[in-house]
Amino acid sequence: MPELFIDGEWVRAVAGGRRDVVNPFDATVLTTVDDADETDVDHAVRAARRAFDSGAWSGLPTRARADVLYRVHRYLLRDKEEIARTETLDTGKTLAESRIDVEDVANAFRYFAEIADKDGGRVLDVGSDVLSRVVHQPVGVCALIAPWNYPLLQASWKVAPALAAGNTFVLKPSETTPLSTVRMIRLIVEAGVPPGVVNLVLGAGDVVGAAMTAHPEVDLVSFTGGLATGRRIMASAADGVKTVALELGGKNPNIVFDDCDADAALDYALDAAFLHSGQVCSAGSRLLVQEGIHDRFVKKLAERAARIRLGDGLLPETESGPLSSAEHRGKVEEYLKTGRAEGATLVTGGRRPETAELSRGFFLQPTVFANCDRSMRIVQEEIFGPVVTVERFAGEEDAVALANDTRYGLAGGVWTSEASRAQRVANALRHGTVWINDFHPYVPQAEWGGFGRSGIGRELGVAGLREYQETKHIYQNLAPAPSGWFKG
Repeated sequence: MPELFIDGEWVRAVAGGRRDVVNPFDATVLTTVDDADETDVDHAVRAARRAFDSGAWSGLPTRARADVLYRVHRYLLRDKEEIARTETLDTGKTLAESRIDVEDVANAFRYFAEIADKDGGRVLDVGSDVLSRVVHQPVGVCALIAPWNYPLLQASWKVAPALAAGNTFVLKPSETTPLSTVRMIRLIVEAGVPPGVVNLVLGAGDVVGAAMTAHPEVDLVSFTGGLATGRRIMASAADGVKTVALELGGKNPNIVFDDCDADAALDYALDAAFLHSGQVCSAGSRLLVQEGIHDRFVKKLAERAARIRLGDGLLPETESGPLSSAEHRGKVEEYLKTGRAEGATLVTGGRRPETAELSRGFFLQPTVFANCDRSMRIVQEEIFGPVVTVERFAGEEDAVALANDTRYGLAGGVWTSEASRAQRVANALRHGTVWINDFHPYVPQAEWGGFGRSGIGRELGVAGLREYQETKHIYQNLAPAPSGWFKG
């Protein structure tokens, strides 16, 4: 069956392009999918434009659009096991994590269905003879580009609010992990949307993504991915003065004070750094440990990291899977070389596992570098792999200065038993999300996004819906009469 969805139909790529999708666990080909080009993108965008201009979706009552999102929520839970298995095969992550992802995706659709009609705008009191209203309306045609690490989850953070607000869209998942997104689009189609509202194109970012962001009929571009690509998208969108929303990753500090519950902090430091082999934009890959507990904390961290069970994400005993591709593993391995050259101490990991059953996949051992400082590239740059760097600090002021010494600002963690300190440090951190005595949880009701080079705009929460809306002021004179301004 074709994998491109354009103007209400599943179609093949016009030029006949095909692309292999590879299982990162063993490098076998899972399937072959359509590979679109600029012509397919043009067809998809123009279909989205026709659908938007017709009002077939944006003109529906908000509750009618919300009902579609509620149905998608139900269908996702109905098909959870099948979708989770697809996500694990595609990304390599554990099946347990994929199941949570599907539940979170379903919750995102439900949340935006719930809030879609909760804000009807504002009526302003500007005089008895005037009706003055501020209303929110859909932006128009949205180009949505999702990453490879959480393909289904990150796509849902864009698709659900875009639909709730009344927009039409063209969605492009990563070319390396498209399968669960195809499945999600099938469920949205099953839920019932007019032709042209939902469009899906598969293909390379430098071809398909570039054509989407540059297309003159696109009103908004939402992208989650790397900083370099985000810059190119901004430059491309600037020509048409398009609305742009970017989530560009982070180098996220996890601060451990010596008065914390060290056992809990250690557990979460492992979660923060090595969940999904560190391929998480909010990964706590920069660990800051107060000097009083530094040495024993690092020792225990390395011991626990070395015992993480790598393997096939479909097996229940697996705790962490492979990296997404051979190319990406190569990039992470270059950072491992850089860390050694910069003088960091490799405490554990730093190489591929030697077991035969993992030899075909794109695995790297969980890696801990100690004796790091903020001048090092491995401390400042996003590695996006199973690598954590450890720095020591003396006190609170030192910890905040270190944590904020980054060009990013997506997320951070604070571990302490002192409530007042926790709040002081959380308020001082220049990061979009700060966890206190925890790491990684999020809720769809709370905005997600970063400071600095971590991006522009917010996903989730009320602001996540606002990203897909324009604000309009409507001023009505209820008692019009000649103004008398000009006398002639």
